[in-house]
Amino acid sequence: MTNEQMKQRKETLLALFSDSAYRPMKLKELAVFLDVPRERREDLKEVLDVLISEGKASVSEKGRYGKPGQDLVTGTYRAYLRGLGYVEVHEWENGIFIPAAQNGGAMHGDTVQVLIEKEEDGSFRAEGSVVRILERANRTVAGLFQKGASGGFVLPDNPNIFAVVWIPGGQEKGAVSGQKVVAEITSFADREGEKPEGCVTEILGDASDPGVDALSVIRSYHLPDAFPEEVMAQADSFGDAIGAEEIARRLDLRALPTVTIDGEDAKDLDDAVTLSKENEKHYTLGVHIADVSHYVTEGSPLDKEAKNRGTSVYLTGHVIPMLPHRLSNGLCSLNEGEDRLALSCLMEIDAKGRLLSHRVVESVIRVDRRMTYTAVDAIVSEHDPAMMEQYAELVPLFERMKELSDILRGRRGRRGAIDFDFPESRIVLDPGGKPLEIRPYLRSAATRIIEDFMLMANETIAEDYFWQETPFLYRTHENPDPERMKKLGAFLQSFGYTLRARNREVHPKEIQKLLARIEGTPEEALISRMVLRSMKRARYTVECTGHFGLAAHYYTHFTSPIRRYPDLQIHRIIKESLRGGLTVQRIAHYEQLLPGVASWSSSMERRAAEAEREIEKLKKCEYMLERIGEVCEGIISDVSDWGLYVELSDTVTGMVPVSTLGPDRYYFSRERMELTGRQFGSCYRLGQRVKIQVKGVDPWEHIVKFALYEE
Repeated sequence: MTNEQMKQRKETLLALFSDSAYRPMKLKELAVFLDVPRERREDLKEVLDVLISEGKASVSEKGRYGKPGQDLVTGTYRAYLRGLGYVEVHEWENGIFIPAAQNGGAMHGDTVQVLIEKEEDGSFRAEGSVVRILERANRTVAGLFQKGASGGFVLPDNPNIFAVVWIPGGQEKGAVSGQKVVAEITSFADREGEKPEGCVTEILGDASDPGVDALSVIRSYHLPDAFPEEVMAQADSFGDAIGAEEIARRLDLRALPTVTIDGEDAKDLDDAVTLSKENEKHYTLGVHIADVSHYVTEGSPLDKEAKNRGTSVYLTGHVIPMLPHRLSNGLCSLNEGEDRLALSCLMEIDAKGRLLSHRVVESVIRVDRRMTYTAVDAIVSEHDPAMMEQYAELVPLFERMKELSDILRGRRGRRGAIDFDFPESRIVLDPGGKPLEIRPYLRSAATRIIEDFMLMANETIAEDYFWQETPFLYRTHENPDPERMKKLGAFLQSFGYTLRARNREVHPKEIQKLLARIEGTPEEALISRMVLRSMKRARYTVECTGHFGLAAHYYTHFTSPIRRYPDLQIHRIIKESLRGGLTVQRIAHYEQLLPGVASWSSSMERRAAEAEREIEKLKKCEYMLERIGEVCEGIISDVSDWGLYVELSDTVTGMVPVSTLGPDRYYFSRERMELTGRQFGSCYRLGQRVKIQVKGVDPWEHIVKFALYEE
């Protein structure tokens, strides 16, 4: 091949690779596409090799040629089922499906590069293969140790990590079978069929020991439970008293009747409220939020640790705070009778719930009463004589709050905000962490009062700073994917409900109407959850694109800086703005900083939610161990080709394996979400009420096992 021929062929290939429609091809596919005869394919291979050596082309592990990085996208690998997975990519509407044999040894949470093998097509996700693991998310795993003939192995507790970790002889650190341990992975499984290898670094205790389950979840999700020494030292360096100079430069609101309203067990009180009604038309609502940013300054040890954690994590019976207790339960907590620094949003609202004016100020407040949801609800809903007498001086305030709450909720409802109200539960533990009972958690007028006031403040702050065109963090909930809404519509038809769409778009008001129609029906909880699953996950962004679920154009998180880092971050911006300190340099600083904060905070929020669900699942399994043999009634909440999932009234969910349904061969219809017997015609579908018997608990899969019960 002459130099001229080489040059021409290189130019031909580079032009092809640069075409926006080109997708990487194998050598044979390229030869066919370029009409290169079989006997000349070695020449083609030679040209490709030269381009690769020059850095102008690349070849994937699958042998596909293209420009360097072409069709390679970076994202986070998420494992589900066994061996299957998908990759989340920030810019993509839907994830990229990864078949079991194409994960390249990736584990749940790893940052990976993916080669697109099949483009997204209608209702099908794009499909790809992992070609490179950029960052490992799990350098350690926590799980159950089992002794082997020469060494042992660890069965990870994280349900999304399916690989068993081999522990060679001498690396067990004295662990014995049945103990929960932490293992450091020293060698990852880079090829299919390989097992990761590691060494035991920590023994948590026997699997049945009190508190070991929570500790194992903490280690499994890499939750930082201990604060570094320099962080604790900074937290301990603050004095208890607020200086007179600091009080003098703030708006003094200590004379206003001020209350906090929280759950009985709450200790980190970051919001307080005031409310007055000057005449029959106007309310003045004050939402006062702990000024955490006064203590946690940018770049300090406290700030770095808070950012690293991203959020407080509320595991059943255990709290991992974002900030040390000295701040979260002390200096920053709006405790009764204590002077506290706050960032206050003072809003004037008319009788129709419209915001007339507002101002945001640095303030100093003093909470008069630390109220509970139970006490306030007894006053405003039940008009309990004893409770009304105990809090006689505050009864008019609470009644006024209920009045404004109803107005604000009605206004949000008219614009289409979705109000999910399906059953939630609270697991009651004994001092040793053993579950005693599962109580329903019911929303009340008191919880709605605080929810409505916090939503109003969040929307007000978001709109204010959007129009100021200031770099900011927003809480975004994007419109649902039309294909998911289409599938939801098909599911609803099996219950006799419809979901109207215009130009394939569903307005939140239509979902609100649906939830109103199903209220009080046996299928209410099931349909509510299916609707929720059909929506996108809310996240933090630097763009204000609105909140679908709230039908709000502007929304942020302003009200919980003790437990959420994004709230703390925007407090700094607000205070700099109030003080006139948002210079060109500071604006540029925030423009560079905030995208990373948004992305990181969203991922930390998700990690916390996964850990919270996992410990709840473990406690429910432990609770059901005492109920084996009991017969209960439940509703089918999910259907798959391997069985039925049945949810009981206390929110415990268990599985009925398809093998226990009888001698028939069952056919699973994903479209209708039902299992149908081929021979005898038995049919089980979503929403169907069934009677079950508790058969057992699988401690490895964390699944309660049911069987259908016939009298």
